[in-house]
Amino acid sequence: MAGQHSAFRPPSSSTSSSSASTFSLSSSQSFASRLLLLLTVLSLTLACFAFILQWRGGLNDPITRWSMDHHEFPGMAVFGSETSHSSRSAGSDCVDLLGQSRSLAFPYFRDWTFGYESDLNPKICITTSTSAGLEQTLPWIFYHKVIGVSTFFLFVEGKAASANVSKVLESIPGVKVIYRTRELEERQAKSRIWNETWLASFFYKPCNYELFVKQSLNMEMAIVMAREAGMDWIIHLDTDELMHPVGTQEYSLRQLLSDVPGNVDMVIFPNYESSVERDDIKDPFSEVSMFKKNYDHLPKDVYFGNYREATRGNPNYFLTYGNGKSAARIQDHLRPNGAHRWHNYMKTPNEIKLDEAAVLHYTYPKFSDLTSRRDRCGCKPTKEDVKRCFMLEFDRSAFIIASTATEEEMLRWYRERIVWTDKELNLKLLRKGILTRIYAPTVIIQGLRESGIFSSVIISAMQTSESKDNFLKSVESSNSSRATTSGMVSSRKMVNRGESQATVRRVLETKEVAADPLAIPPLSPPGLHDFHIDT
Repeated sequence: MAGQHSAFRPPSSSTSSSSASTFSLSSSQSFASRLLLLLTVLSLTLACFAFILQWRGGLNDPITRWSMDHHEFPGMAVFGSETSHSSRSAGSDCVDLLGQSRSLAFPYFRDWTFGYESDLNPKICITTSTSAGLEQTLPWIFYHKVIGVSTFFLFVEGKAASANVSKVLESIPGVKVIYRTRELEERQAKSRIWNETWLASFFYKPCNYELFVKQSLNMEMAIVMAREAGMDWIIHLDTDELMHPVGTQEYSLRQLLSDVPGNVDMVIFPNYESSVERDDIKDPFSEVSMFKKNYDHLPKDVYFGNYREATRGNPNYFLTYGNGKSAARIQDHLRPNGAHRWHNYMKTPNEIKLDEAAVLHYTYPKFSDLTSRRDRCGCKPTKEDVKRCFMLEFDRSAFIIASTATEEEMLRWYRERIVWTDKELNLKLLRKGILTRIYAPTVIIQGLRESGIFSSVIISAMQTSESKDNFLKSVESSNSSRATTSGMVSSRKMVNRGESQATVRRVLETKEVAADPLAIPPLSPPGLHDFHIDT
């Protein structure tokens, strides 16, 4: 009986508590496991969904931005969908030259038109006078679009004004192409510049002097077009120069100029000069990364202390000019003051010089630049005659060598004077700060090329423009007085169509008493003789 009663005896309180505790723990572990599994599956599902949306273009991933704080790439907005790439047009050699990729891999935009917001501020335009082909002009344009330039006024001649090249340039949003027509020449012949004195010392001279006058006349017209287009700033730049807006949170020219105080009329960008390390450069914007710093961005003792080594037997520290380029605020009475500066008819502009940002000047980066410059000028290769044609000593020496030496002698001279082959010297000057490495333009332009932007704009222009025959007829008609083989229309011819020779002679005679400051030509950096004078 005792056994029976013991068999049916209820469990003690300690045994019951232990069982409950075990059951509760088991339930908690099971719940946690299920919750963890659910969260893992949910996370994987969301990740897969996001990947599919991004792959199909439906998700604007903030990682594909310029800065880590998710700001848009400077001066750009996302508009529309990606441009579909059509099959390559037959005979389009430029497509192969400017990039074969057809996938939009560059992360800072979604279409090649670079749509801009209507409230973009400030609005920046660049004007240039060029005869370059697409292989140089397209990277130049789109690089500056990336850093915030919205409008371009291209005064074209030579190759740049040819049918196929101009057709592509005209198809790019924000690009205005101006041809050297008879109408343009007649209009410029009536410019007030011819009746003033600040540019008169450059009249009636060939080659670089003539180009300098033409650039000034084009800049004068660009000011009018910039005002009509509602621009805030205007910059004159050659197509072998790139703006380098370092010193901003974003690599943005727009941000740089937006921070300029309102009472400043002109911003001066000192120029850096390319220092090529090979004699077989084909694409300077993508292949050159070493630059020589401007005097304005170096301590005086560093500059003069390393002057001879940095000059390497050339006439000056820089091969060509060293006084930079400038941006001018669009306002009443603005005028050019030569290709490097701006001025105002009613006041002396308030100007500042930037201590970080610069203009990157790709000077003689290709061996072929020796002969191409020679072919554009008909001067005699003598020390006396080249003074009439070129303002800077190195240009004169290069012209004489290209006109008198054999191909082998030219190449040897090019390697000695231009190519930086001494790695030990390069390293020394890099450590001193005379030379510097700059990769931003290379990265941006390589990204643009890999994205297929250049191919896209060429193909689009071929597909949307009128037939080739009609286009050729229209261009030939509008360019009836286009440049001759030299690529330049004489400034002397322009003045003959406008004001009388007597008027021009009167201007030249009164040059000494002119109130306006003379146009600033390309100037060399200070030399050792300047250092000795100062000390």
